[in-house]
Amino acid sequence: NIFTVYANNSGSLISLNIESSKNDRFGLASVPALKPYLKAAEDCGIDCYSLLKLAGIDAEILQDNNKHFSNTAMERLIRLLIIESGDPCFGLHAAKYVEPSSYSVLGYIAMNCSTLRKIQAKIPIFEKIVGDMGQTSITDDNGYIYQSWRCTFSDPQAKRHEVEHVLGSWHTYGRHYLGINCSHSIWFAHSPPQDECLLNEYKEIFGCEVCFNKPLSCIVFKEEVLDEILPQANEQLLQTLLGHATQAMAIIDKYQPVSVQVKNILILILKQRTPSSETIARQLGMSNRTLQRKLKEEGLSYKEVLNELRLELALHYLEHTELTVETIADELGYMEIRSFHRGFKLWTGRTPGSYR
Repeated sequence: NIFTVYANNSGSLISLNIESSKNDRFGLASVPALKPYLKAAEDCGIDCYSLLKLAGIDAEILQDNNKHFSNTAMERLIRLLIIESGDPCFGLHAAKYVEPSSYSVLGYIAMNCSTLRKIQAKIPIFEKIVGDMGQTSITDDNGYIYQSWRCTFSDPQAKRHEVEHVLGSWHTYGRHYLGINCSHSIWFAHSPPQDECLLNEYKEIFGCEVCFNKPLSCIVFKEEVLDEILPQANEQLLQTLLGHATQAMAIIDKYQPVSVQVKNILILILKQRTPSSETIARQLGMSNRTLQRKLKEEGLSYKEVLNELRLELALHYLEHTELTVETIADELGYMEIRSFHRGFKLWTGRTPGSYR
């Protein structure tokens, strides 16, 4: 855990206890993802330099949009900005400053996709370029699409503000840069603000129904809007940007533990098949023996990494989606549903159905 005590503008001592979990220990956040927060803070008259230093972020990296820093430092800085601003909707208000570059190359990829459906297909693949602050999932039910985001932060207040910032940014980006304003409603898993007057802030940002205490935090669309053609799409430019994004992903992964690199590849191809360790080793440009040795150095085996990812994804699908157990088994690359049942019970002691 990271424990910090500092004096805010009023001289009060503030303590922070940001927990670093196993999942986000190696996570990164990008400079572009940080900049909307800093712009919002500057408008509040906050001395961002001192808070960056306190959070453990070198201010010099802000000059390079290709740089990344610790995900835990990002969470820590957001917590400091919330306190310093005194704004109970700071994350939401920072969404007003989003622009295409806020998502690195992914922002420009989205601008050159021909439909919202194609954009949604790219987000889970390339969002690591923006950072490891959370994961996007797309589910459908009865004519509606739920584009949800699950935050990895451990601090409840920082998590609330980051979730509101991400959903607010999605909505603002779509309206200003894609020319779409098709959100049917906005869901938040957390409770509404204690001050009911603040609900007007959400209405101003989203312009549609905003609901709290929902099963997940997401933007809800009618399925019919997913295939409406976006006029600014450019297929040739899109292919160039996708190539750039692939290179950026390789650079990011280069500095991650091998187990994380293995998971990132598995996420992309798990549904199509359950790849062998030899296949993953080729993707990473190393021999299977080298892959096994590097995983052993982390105290893991290939099978353990595969099972850990499957369990993480299974728990997410069961907790946050309405996907059937059969569909979940397929998403996890199982040829037979009974294999999924057997594995899940071995990991948790329960069947998928009883867990849900």
